[in-house]
Formats: sequence, structure tokens, C-alpha cells
Amino acid sequence: MTISVTVWNEYRHEREHDEVAELYPEGIHGAIADALREADGDTGSEFEVRTATLDEPEHGLTEDVLAETDVLTWWGHAAHDEVADEVVERVREHVLDGMGLIALHSAHYSKIFTALMGTTCSLKWREAAETERLWVVEPSHPIAAGVDEYIEVPEAEMYGERFDVPQPETLVFNSWFEGGEVFRSGCCYTRGEGRVFYFRPGHETYPVYHQPEIRQVLRNAVAWAAPGEGASSATGNSDPVEPIDTDDDRSVH
Repeated sequence: MTISVTVWNEYRHEREHDEVAELYPEGIHGAIADALREADGDTGSEFEVRTATLDEPEHGLTEDVLAETDVLTWWGHAAHDEVADEVVERVREHVLDGMGLIALHSAHYSKIFTALMGTTCSLKWREAAETERLWVVEPSHPIAAGVDEYIEVPEAEMYGERFDVPQPETLVFNSWFEGGEVFRSGCCYTRGEGRVFYFRPGHETYPVYHQPEIRQVLRNAVAWAAPGEGASSATGNSDPVEPIDTDDDRSVH
């Protein structure tokens, strides 16, 4: 199975800060795209990958691009407000119609994620290069395939509860931080026909997206979020499944 993926990124930090550019010379989107392209069949799928960034016309997310996208990954941080509302609505409609969405790190505050969640998506945070352990709390889930009992991230930005999101349909990862906080770091949702996964790691000043275990999770998540071939739900005016009496001439008691 070939999955068409669009990897979206603001692409601002990499161009404005030397520290980030050194870590991600091809941009964060480049590192994520490489993680998907290096798949060796470990998810049972192949990935056809394109990238898009904020400063492209229509943010690189035209109707034609989205129509050809099975899964969209989204990394944003400093420029959430610069994303055009009409593009957000376009993406939302595609998610409801079945396109998968992977929201990464600070994308919890993106317009598209907050629109799909219907909450503030606020949380605690601290940038102190502390250790994070992502504990696998649902080891049978496809997103956890090939992952050990936990993933240790040597340097991470802390995100802490309370995370103002709806209760996840499945929680795959729960994080512990060196400073003592915990956080729901791998949250699965369904919106309309589309699958949504929020994955917390990925602060721009740490080499998180170069870490093999994180790259494995990204591949697993994209494979999980891709549209399936099962029956879709039907809405609107519907014919009866069984014969019914349609005679309107009924006695009223």
C-alpha cells in the first residue's frame, strides 16, 4: 500500500536561528520527510512524500494538494496566527472526509488542531533541556509497533498537565519529565471519517526528529492515520432497510 503524505512546517525557526538551522539544515519538514522515506516496509506501507511550508502560496496546501494527500503532518510554533482561516477550513473539511492528520509538538496550538478538538489545547511548559520518558501505555496499538517499553529523549521541552483536550479515544504514550511532570503525549482521535494523532516530542532546539525511535513512531502514525478501505458512514435522507408502512391515513387516538 502506498500512502501519499504531505509534511507541513512553518519553516521559520530554521531560517531565523542558527542553532535550529544546524540541527535541521533541510528544515524540520526535511527531517520528517526523510524519516518517512527511509521506511523499509516496517509499517507494511510505502510513503510517497511531499513537503509544504507556510510562506508558499496558500501555504502549499491547495485544494489539488490536499485532494492527493492521504495523511498531513503539521509542525507549527511561532506563526499559528499567520495561517489563513480559509486554508484551515479547507484542511478541516479534508480531515472530516477521511484525510489523516498528525499534529506535532507545538501544533497543539495550531488553528487546525484547536478547531478539530473544540478546546483551548492549553498546557504547562518549560524549556530546560530535561530528560523525557515516553512510556508506551497501549503496546498493542499500531503506533507503538516496534517500540520498547519506553522511549527516552535526552533533551526535551517539558509539557505538563493539565492538557486541555478532549479525552483521547486511545492514549498510546504518556510522558514523564525530569522535573516531575507528566503529560498525555500520544493521543488518538477520530473526527468525521479522518483519524487524528497528536504526538508531543519535537522542540526545534533539540535533535528529536533525528532519534530513530521517534522516526519509527512517525512512520507508524502515518500508516495508522491513512484512510482505510472499510465502509464509510452514511448520512442524510435514507431509505428504510426493512419494509415499513408508509400509509399516512392512520387513526389518531
